[in-house]
Amino acid sequence: MKRAFNFNAGPAALPLSVLQKAQEQFVDFNGAGMSIMEMSHRSAAYEQVNNETEALVRKLLQVPDNYKVLFMQGGASTQFAMLPMNYLTAGKQAAYVDTGAWAGKAIKEAELIGNTVIAASSASDQYMKMPALDQLSLDSNTAYLHLTSNETIGGTQFKTFPNTGNVPLIVDMSSDILSRPLQIEQYGMIYAGAQKNLGPSGVTLVIVREDLVAASNKEIPTMFRYSTHAKSNSLYNTPPSYSVYMMKLVLEWIDEMGGVDKLAAYNEHKTNLIYNVIDNSDGYYRGCADIDSRSRMNITFRMANEELEKQFVKESEQAGFVGLKGHRDVGGLRASTYNAVPTASCEALAQFMVDFQKRNN
Repeated sequence: MKRAFNFNAGPAALPLSVLQKAQEQFVDFNGAGMSIMEMSHRSAAYEQVNNETEALVRKLLQVPDNYKVLFMQGGASTQFAMLPMNYLTAGKQAAYVDTGAWAGKAIKEAELIGNTVIAASSASDQYMKMPALDQLSLDSNTAYLHLTSNETIGGTQFKTFPNTGNVPLIVDMSSDILSRPLQIEQYGMIYAGAQKNLGPSGVTLVIVREDLVAASNKEIPTMFRYSTHAKSNSLYNTPPSYSVYMMKLVLEWIDEMGGVDKLAAYNEHKTNLIYNVIDNSDGYYRGCADIDSRSRMNITFRMANEELEKQFVKESEQAGFVGLKGHRDVGGLRASTYNAVPTASCEALAQFMVDFQKRNN
């Protein structure tokens, strides 16, 4: 079987070795005579998977002891609502940084719950540049500051994060978690849907400081409180067990790769292969994002006209490339180069782009 050059934005590429190991254990997990999908989430075998997955998260991101690691359902979209439900209480306001489509969705959910303000925005730059956050001014009644670390649609990414003092910094890292080192102590909470860098869809990673867990709103339904899931070690209700198991395998792969530091260098190298073609094409390919805000996870670019872009997509699909059509809301072209996208795929795309330009210039 020939593997596709998978540049899908999510669900996205998974490491081949992970898929092969999952295949080996699919029917019979560790000699149990059944798949992990068939096991009780109260069994010792599954609890071991749950605990080992948490331990790997703590190891790879150096998570301090005063943070809880949770495996939840509903994707980042559920977190958009859970955050204000838990923390945007009477007399408080929530501050948001508006950087594009995904930040916008989070803002709309918060506005349904309570007083929401825009602390910074890149709307005037058509969301193609991340706003500077070094001069942020947050009121004392601010419950939290929320931002999206990487906008998959626009192809922009924060390179650094602000110091918010006593105001908890909460970040949606769905599309760049574990792609670079983090100082976890800088954040009150991080959350990330798994389907880009952590595994298949179905589970969402939440890393949350214990004081925020304790501050969960007691007047909302039990299922929507962070304290509920922290107290139950992510086993309050039936978890997405197979997705957690797959996350464990991906985390083991990251560990074997040398950890987050090595992945950061790996990602920079392979994305530069594509960015260099764009920058050296004499304008044939035009990068969408401001150079200083370019994402290492989602490379967005345009060509002279939509007809040429359609031809590019058609020919790329014939050559074995998947997922290069831009998001339906903005058009253009996009190559998502998450952790599991191999260098060989990026090399192949870079060569295809060079050849396409020669044939169609």
